[in-house]
Amino acid sequence: MEKTFVMLKSDGLKRGLLGEVLSRIEKKGYKVLALKIQNLTKDQLDKHYYEHLERPYFPSLVEYLTSGPVVHMVIGGDNVISGIRKLNGATDPEKAEMGSVRGDLAINMTKNLIHASDSLENAEREINLYFSDDEIVQY
Repeated sequence: MEKTFVMLKSDGLKRGLLGEVLSRIEKKGYKVLALKIQNLTKDQLDKHYYEHLERPYFPSLVEYLTSGPVVHMVIGGDNVISGIRKLNGATDPEKAEMGSVRGDLAINMTKNLIHASDSLENAEREINLYFSDDEIVQY
């Protein structure tokens, strides 16, 4: 079973969208293998978004993602990485298809609700940043 990392960002949790997002994930037939709510630190974000550290928007990304708790998830299923990314929709909600999480629920490019790994390598790296092996269940 392929695994991916998904993060419901702070605006999604503040707006009470966790149930909606989980419902969409489960309705696609994917399995929730791990889930936790956490306040992120700058150090965690530096590791998670290391490729963005020098970008001008990085400080505002850190401010946004530390503004409240987030929900980390490990999701499993067949072709789950590409499937979750399609379910989420384009990063820019104005370009995201209606029916996708971002197309239906996101406010703008900054407050786009959700993150999902874009490759097997990044999924493994991101899962390992937030979860130990014994926190991930097997079906």
